[in-house]
Amino acid sequence: MYQNMRLLKDIVDNTPLPIAVYSGENLRIELANIAMTQVWGKGNDVVGKNYLDILPEISTDVFFDQAVNVLKTGIPFHAKDKKVDLISNGITKSYYFNYSFIPLTDEQGEIYGVMNTGADVTDLHLAKQQVQSAEEKLRIAIESSGMGTYEIDLATNAIKTSGNFNSIWSVGSEISNEDLIAKLHPDDVAVREKAHKEALLTEKINYEARIINDDQSSKWTKINGQIIKDENGTPTTVIGIIQDINEQRKFEEELKKQVAQSTEELRRSNDDLLHFASVVSHDLREPLRKIKIFNALLRDEKNTDFTEKSQKYISKVDQSAERMNNIIEGILSYSTVDKNTQTKEKIDLNEVIEDIKTDLELVIKEKGAILNTGNLPVIEGAPILITQLFYNLIQNALKFSKADRPPRVIIRCYETILNNEDAVKIVIKDNGIGLDAAFAERIFTAFERLNSKDQYEGNGLGLALCRKIAKRHHGTITATGEKDNGAEFTVILPLKQSGAQSI
Repeated sequence: MYQNMRLLKDIVDNTPLPIAVYSGENLRIELANIAMTQVWGKGNDVVGKNYLDILPEISTDVFFDQAVNVLKTGIPFHAKDKKVDLISNGITKSYYFNYSFIPLTDEQGEIYGVMNTGADVTDLHLAKQQVQSAEEKLRIAIESSGMGTYEIDLATNAIKTSGNFNSIWSVGSEISNEDLIAKLHPDDVAVREKAHKEALLTEKINYEARIINDDQSSKWTKINGQIIKDENGTPTTVIGIIQDINEQRKFEEELKKQVAQSTEELRRSNDDLLHFASVVSHDLREPLRKIKIFNALLRDEKNTDFTEKSQKYISKVDQSAERMNNIIEGILSYSTVDKNTQTKEKIDLNEVIEDIKTDLELVIKEKGAILNTGNLPVIEGAPILITQLFYNLIQNALKFSKADRPPRVIIRCYETILNNEDAVKIVIKDNGIGLDAAFAERIFTAFERLNSKDQYEGNGLGLALCRKIAKRHHGTITATGEKDNGAEFTVILPLKQSGAQSI
């Protein structure tokens, strides 16, 4: 008998779960194992003392009354996840327990004591609180975003929905999956079916559909979901969200209309511009033809003895008239770019620069300009366009010169690579009024002017046309400089124009 009692005591003492036995109305402590004394934190000398003497801090709680009631009635009491504030080493700390008070009876069935067992579930309680807090924050975030949530049990087809879901779908809280499908626009039912079939492979549901409102109007929604499977890979649940995208769809439709309208207006504007360029070019031909005729008559005049200088001037007029004729032809070709492409040819850039020097001869002499040009390569392109590109750049360098200093224009070229193709980088640097780096990109915008018309003539199209020509030749053009310290333009052009024979 003694050995059995000793064995029982050893078992109780070494059980990791707290166990104590109380007797009498004051709940005298008859037994408390190590796990229980550690929970109380009052030391090991507790046997023989009253419950409230050891734990006065719980006198206002219900634990004492619960134990006494079990002692009187013999009815066990069980509690789960209950908070207990205990003072250990002078520090109050909160715990959560699953505990029981169980009556103990003798051979006659008389109650002689109460056994108190417990399990510390504090960590589990705190973890559960964190999960609940995270779930609550997520729910608030989703609700505040205007989205609705839903959950479908695939075994029973039962649906749980949020308030936002019901509001978007225009349904009550109790609704079946079939009722939801019935509210879809007939044209979008197939879209839903396709999305759900694809979800069997991807486990994700994603589609947009219209919902029919009670007043028979419709609104666009976006539905996203995830299929949840069990350990056997069997789909069990669908969890997802729904979002009202009706306003977004309306905006997109309106935007499409505006884009289509703007595109049509731009097409008409381009057509008008092409027509205008064609008319102007044709109208210029007639006075130019007369200039050439009268200049030829003047040159062939038998009764006039022209000096050598006069003959030189007549020759210059003839060259300029021919040059203007070529420009007009180029404008006509370029203005009908969408109808008649330019044939690409080999272009000697040295000849291009020399022609431009001839065209700008009067300005160069007038300003005492110096053009320092290195040896330039032969490239492929449209001659009239490439000439126009460098004409505009050199003319700009002469135009925006300083009043107290003769223009100096340096043209250098370097081998480079552009889009994995051999290319040439041509740098045109001047000593003129310069360029604020903040406007280095704006100057290539059509009609953009950084200087007063009163000081510098021009229409703001020159550099915009340069960029257009460079892009058309699959090249680039950029600008750098400093205010009052000159500007530098860098043109990069492929040596060869790959592909078709035209540009």
